[in-house]
Amino acid sequence: MVADGYEVTPSGGARDKTSTSSHSSGADEEAVNLKPKISLLNGVTIIVGSIIGSGIFVSPKGVLENAGSVGVSLIIWVMCGLFSMIGAYCYAELGTSILKSGADYAYIYEAYGPFLAFLRLWVECMIVRPCSQAIVALTFSYYVVEPLFPDCEQPDVAVRLLAAVCILILTFVNCYDVKWATRVQDIFTYAKLLALALIIITGIVQLCRGETEYFENPFEYTETNIAKATLGFYSGLFAYNGWNYLNYVIEELQDPVKNCPKAIWISISLVTLVYTFANVAYFTTVSREEVLSGAAVAVMFSKRLYSFMWVIMPIFVSLSTFGGVNGILFTSSRLFFVGAREGHMPQILSMVQVNRLTPLPACLFMGLLSLVYLTSSNMYALINYVSFVNWLAIGLSVTVLLYFRYTRPEMPRPVKISLVWPIIYVVMSLVLVLLPMFSSPTETGFGCLIIATGIPVYIIFVYWENKPKTILRALDKMTLGLQKLLMSVPEERKDECADWKLFIYLFLMY
Repeated sequence: MVADGYEVTPSGGARDKTSTSSHSSGADEEAVNLKPKISLLNGVTIIVGSIIGSGIFVSPKGVLENAGSVGVSLIIWVMCGLFSMIGAYCYAELGTSILKSGADYAYIYEAYGPFLAFLRLWVECMIVRPCSQAIVALTFSYYVVEPLFPDCEQPDVAVRLLAAVCILILTFVNCYDVKWATRVQDIFTYAKLLALALIIITGIVQLCRGETEYFENPFEYTETNIAKATLGFYSGLFAYNGWNYLNYVIEELQDPVKNCPKAIWISISLVTLVYTFANVAYFTTVSREEVLSGAAVAVMFSKRLYSFMWVIMPIFVSLSTFGGVNGILFTSSRLFFVGAREGHMPQILSMVQVNRLTPLPACLFMGLLSLVYLTSSNMYALINYVSFVNWLAIGLSVTVLLYFRYTRPEMPRPVKISLVWPIIYVVMSLVLVLLPMFSSPTETGFGCLIIATGIPVYIIFVYWENKPKTILRALDKMTLGLQKLLMSVPEERKDECADWKLFIYLFLMY
């Protein structure tokens, strides 16, 4: 118990409230924690940059193949944007009510406890995120190298080495400064939007010239099998994946109550328009059969219309994927950070570098794990095995909104949406989870096995608290050694009466 007029400090002591008030702003500035450096514009570029990757440039084949016709495929692109908007607004309520980074991990933990949250964290951190980052980095290097080898296959070693360089550079940027990382995200998001704007404007010119051959019978070849047509919707939603990434870093967002909903509205609306009009532009020049062939549609489009300047399209695709790698690394490192803060990851990952105020250990771990996956040839298979987990986790997160409306009716909700939207989203998510179980039972089975591997890890490293002292001492020594090496400390406020930097320096060095 602390006497009136005093408050508990992060170290467990007490200090005079009156003296605190006069120095609070200074203390907040010099606290050893992650700062809210992400502006509204940064939030928009994080979402847009995370959603738009190489897919829209390479081939919209998945949607068209299952939709059957050009007209239905365009309808699906619009519907997927609207569905993503519903999910994003559900997350806006969750993110402004539960102001914790980590998105669905944090929400599942808050409502359903540590076990389910850990399983989500395990699959996401150990497989989905590093695999995705390695794949996007490989796509980046592939398109950088393509103009050098236009008529032959790119050398595998060169592609993998360049992908490794991409990951290492962006890992350094994210370790060094949050502002550097957000600036990289801003610049490369503008680059990919510029590329898509070029495609859309060219498509408008083509339409004005009367190039409407592939729109004359827009609903010809429409798929009558409802189950297969639904798979087109699934493919479209996969292209919108990333709309929830801002929630992973919401603790670093300036004025999240105001900026989170705004960033969501601007981003999803922009991406929906861009995706739809880019596909319209493609069909002014590229036939349905050519899209279904799996060719790189944007490159084919540019080769036919831009003459020798077609090489700008691979460059734009590489810029797009470079920004995508940065977005994955930036948000994933925060997921590691939050998981470690809750005791679900090694303690060192929850620490902040004292000079740069970045989650340096978590960024390094994410980067190194991605490099490990670059040596594997089965990354795509792993992603396919756990793809349904994404919808399972997001759907479960949205049920948290419904659960807390019932169990915590007085909970502060700066953003409060109508209950009809989370109900619609949960029902649709249930369809998206059940669909792969019937259409791809083998892949779904392997995905469930991968999730199950987290159970023994949880029992040994989280649930088993009374470990032998020898093991605990070894873990403490390892953590302290890494702290000294990385100059990192737990996230907390500093003692206002001490020269904290000198104290930390002496502690780590001696």
